[in-house]
Amino acid sequence: MRRREFITLLSGAAAWPLAAHAQLPPVIGYLNSRSRDGDTPFLAAFHNGLNETGYVESQNVMIEYRWAEGQYDRLPALAADLVRRQVAVMAATSTPAALAAKAATSTIPIVFTAAADPVSLGLVDSLSRPSGNATGVSGYFSPLGAKRLELLHELVPNAAVIGVLVNPSYPDAEFQSKDVQEVAHMFGQEAQVVYASSEGELNAASALLVQLKASILLVTADAFFLSRRDQLVALARHSIPALYWAREFVLAGGLMSYGPDVGEGYRQAGVYAGRILKGAKPGDLPVVQPTKFHFVINLKTTKEFGLAIPDKLLALADEVLE
Repeated sequence: MRRREFITLLSGAAAWPLAAHAQLPPVIGYLNSRSRDGDTPFLAAFHNGLNETGYVESQNVMIEYRWAEGQYDRLPALAADLVRRQVAVMAATSTPAALAAKAATSTIPIVFTAAADPVSLGLVDSLSRPSGNATGVSGYFSPLGAKRLELLHELVPNAAVIGVLVNPSYPDAEFQSKDVQEVAHMFGQEAQVVYASSEGELNAASALLVQLKASILLVTADAFFLSRRDQLVALARHSIPALYWAREFVLAGGLMSYGPDVGEGYRQAGVYAGRILKGAKPGDLPVVQPTKFHFVINLKTTKEFGLAIPDKLLALADEVLE
């Protein structure tokens, strides 16, 4: 073979991997506090949002998934792994995941879903102009404890002791506890806070609530609780009427819920991830805030507890499950 032909052949071979690399689709890093099974309906909503912007997984976008399985202390390492993977966008779909992603990178765009206030957590500078490398959806779940307690008071006005379930590992656990205790005091009720951050502790917390003679239970916003919604609902249905922060608990058999649509937040996060892949900057995309809060009642569960739902609550309900 002539020298010139040999050099031409080598040059062409070297170009092949470069051309192939140029055609590779962008990669989204999906960081979540829960397990894949527990995240199924929300992940589907995220995919729907991506699809709205023209992106379909395995066709023109790839997704690297990292699941913490309810163990928040695993999130920093999982986020660091996605940074090493050099993903184009990191979708951090819970408050703890968002904090881990923000700590891991100041350059990779981050789209979060957060139940707590993203400004006070340091995720963004402001809701309207995030400025940095992060934006997303604020579910506004945490500050709704007072409203949920009012709904419980309407259902069981004579409840002397209110149980409050809190995950101490959650970023704004202290705020949620104080918020509920202050409102309970206004109603002349005693709020007993019990803590749980593992499956075993949930069982112990349920037994403790019975010992404390709590008449009703408020479950605070937390990604771990959402991943264990079947267990939580089963425990509550054998002991105490409970109000939750997401509709998914009521679908699992829980009594009542009040809060924004979790799935809709994930859909909006998918839309933002797609817009960033198309060139938008996170700092220019305002944090999405809910405009509608859903009150859901499970009538079958109320009958199991022998409760009569006041007409006022039925009138307020956005959805009543038979």
